Amino acid sequence: MKKNAIAALGAVGVLAITGCSAAAGDGETESPAAEGAELRVWLVGTDTPDDARQLLIDTFEDEHPGSTLIIEEQSWDGLVDRLTTALSGSDSPDIVEIGNTQAPAFTTAGAFLDLTEHAERLQADDLLPGFVEIGTADGALYAPPLYSGSRLVFYDTAVYEEAGLEAPTTLDEYVSNATALAEANPDASGLWWPGQDWYNGLPFIWEHGGEIAVPEGEGWDAQLSSDASVAGLEQVQQVMQEASRAPIDGNETNPQVGYCDGTSLQLSAPSWVKWSILAPADAETPGCPGAEETLGVYALPGMDGGAAQVFAGGSNIAISAASEHPELAVDALEIILGDEFQTIYGQNGLVPARVSLADTLGTDAVAQATTEAAANARLTPASPRWADVEASGLLQDLFVSIAQGGDVRSLAEAADAQIESILNG
Repeated sequence: MKKNAIAALGAVGVLAITGCSAAAGDGETESPAAEGAELRVWLVGTDTPDDARQLLIDTFEDEHPGSTLIIEEQSWDGLVDRLTTALSGSDSPDIVEIGNTQAPAFTTAGAFLDLTEHAERLQADDLLPGFVEIGTADGALYAPPLYSGSRLVFYDTAVYEEAGLEAPTTLDEYVSNATALAEANPDASGLWWPGQDWYNGLPFIWEHGGEIAVPEGEGWDAQLSSDASVAGLEQVQQVMQEASRAPIDGNETNPQVGYCDGTSLQLSAPSWVKWSILAPADAETPGCPGAEETLGVYALPGMDGGAAQVFAGGSNIAISAASEHPELAVDALEIILGDEFQTIYGQNGLVPARVSLADTLGTDAVAQATTEAAANARLTPASPRWADVEASGLLQDLFVSIAQGGDVRSLAEAADAQIESILNG
């Protein structure tokens, strides 16, 4: 691929590609002699367990003597910008993890290798359908799912019992429980909700009948300022102001810290946060394994009962169109989507990319709640420019302003204008 094949486009530099070479997906995936090749894999955050990482390294290197596989851990903050730069350079990683909401920006730009001819090898028919859809562009598969994880609510059962509360069955009860816990415990959050956390606001919008943005003709119509969405956001504001004592300008990272020190009595977070809470006290980010006895969990309830529509967190995985070793990268991707690797995800509370491996989640309370939540999980608007919306920080700014007590409708109208400017730009 020519160095200038990827050009910066848009306010935050999402990719546009012109004149891609054979590596971009015309079926010719010949690579130089693989002997002594080094394959670089970008994984984001710490969600992929260490034993899965080691399995990938060992299996790949056993199958390709003389070659090595290097995992380079990335952070979620600024990932889109780093990928934009890395994938357009001469030193591109070979395989990259990307958040599901960010994938369309890259699949539609030609940044990833077309994997359609390898669909059978990668067991595409057994992959999470919604994640396959968001990793597909113009009928071609570029970024299959890596794992998924719906948000669950974790709470202290002893504190609930002391307050005379039971797990809520409706969204209104969820809000009233959180407020009651905060009132009974003045130094703690009845529901830990840092201001920048917009992910947990989506169910309130959706459950009230609102939307973030919907297709309209050739463009998108942002709808955060609709009556339904505003009703949901006003309830978000109520929780943030009455039940949460988390930092108004804080983000959702490391929610186990407050839970373990007793300043957060309840939190909504991806299912795998259970393992962060129960991590050893001497871990790099300490957990509180002694809390297991009173750790309760349930799926966020909807307006009228049942499981709410929650954001389906998780990642897709792709091969860079600029990879110097596309054949080896496909081999590694086959391992990543294989039974052993994906089973480790399931055993650690993440929903495997492979539908047939759902039972690896187990049968405990977290597994049951994950299954219930996943049935109603949703994704953000499938626009190629949605990654620009996230990277702009406008949603974080919106929710911080809501937490500060700003006028919800006015804030939503301003956010809609920004979203439409980006999606329709």
